[in-house]
Amino acid sequence: MLHQDWMQMAIKQAQMAFEQGEVPIGAVVVHKGQVIAEAHNEKEQRNDPTAHAEVLVIQRATEILGSWRLTDATLYVTLEPCPMCAGAIVQSRLKRLVYGAADLKGGAAGSVMNVLDYTLWNHRVDLVAGVLEEECANILKKFFKRLR
Repeated sequence: MLHQDWMQMAIKQAQMAFEQGEVPIGAVVVHKGQVIAEAHNEKEQRNDPTAHAEVLVIQRATEILGSWRLTDATLYVTLEPCPMCAGAIVQSRLKRLVYGAADLKGGAAGSVMNVLDYTLWNHRVDLVAGVLEEECANILKKFFKRLR
């Protein structure tokens, strides 16, 4: 499968978040060619500021693999991760991050800052940005337009 195919699965998770009144961000973790975990934002539902799609999907993936090290896994997420999520990505030793839309106000994978590329970390994360960017951005625009 291609990055676009996996990102489509993350977009489905974002759509689920949208329907639940959550900021529509979705994520999937792929390990050895299979999706092993899926999640979307659940901050409102859980009343938990850390319940971002990336954190939840990392937690689920580590449970499934029985290890906190996700060294052979790729995380697909519809929006560039925030600093908290970028830190979780580094800490979980993910091999690769693939995101859709850039977050020009709070992105920590290159837009505002780049937590993933800090030279003193003991782990490097490969980065692929802009996969299905327009589609990922549109669901966010639609959500926030509906709120106004």
